[in-house]
Amino acid sequence: MAISIKKPSEIDKLRVSNQYVARTLHHLRSYVREGMTLAEVNKMGEEFIDSLDGARAAFKGLYGFPAGVCTSLNEVIIHGIPNETKLKDGDILGLDIGVEKDGWYGDAAITMPIGNISKEDEELIACSHDTLMFAIDIIKPGLRFKELSYEIEKFIQERGYVPLHGFCGHGIGRKPHEEPEIPNYLEVPNPKQGPKIKEGMVFCLEPMICQKLPTAKILEDKWSVVSEDGLRGSHYEHTVAVIGGKAEILSKV
Repeated sequence: MAISIKKPSEIDKLRVSNQYVARTLHHLRSYVREGMTLAEVNKMGEEFIDSLDGARAAFKGLYGFPAGVCTSLNEVIIHGIPNETKLKDGDILGLDIGVEKDGWYGDAAITMPIGNISKEDEELIACSHDTLMFAIDIIKPGLRFKELSYEIEKFIQERGYVPLHGFCGHGIGRKPHEEPEIPNYLEVPNPKQGPKIKEGMVFCLEPMICQKLPTAKILEDKWSVVSEDGLRGSHYEHTVAVIGGKAEILSKV
């Protein structure tokens, strides 16, 4: 597995792309409201990215995806396609955004409430957010990626949820998806194997939370991913760089 080590100058370029992602998510979080359609949310996101110096919406056309913003509503956990569905009070909406600038990529995601949501949905969103921040806090050189996946899975399960299977975090740099793949669960019996985290690595962590069943199901649009339990899910993501013995969040305002 060839996991690239980024130079400080390269991390600086990734920091710019990820700042653009963070600013776009902040903009959407501030202005997305009940009554808007998912297509309008996507348009707002794409227009904001276009207003940034040298920025390009990296997801538009990536692997054939038709939009710049993944809009994942309620039961859709990731890869939701924007359409004419209107947001309602009590919905939860996942927003996943990629930006490319000068050949370097940024990537992050949030799940946000629409109006007043239930306590159950607040806890569901909190699980993905808190899992992400926990994982970032424990990152250090020498920790194996499988150990990180194991700790993420334990944290999610202790909250009473399960991680979505079949999808994962990933490296990032000159490509939107690089080595390594970072599942939110342990795929092998022993976590003390495989590559270790090193200074200068840059990657995306993205807990994807299901309520009961971890098995993924792809809907008829060929993109939207739900859990086989049919219940609501949540998703958070940051791009981090390992600098000075710890993880620095690049995709944060």
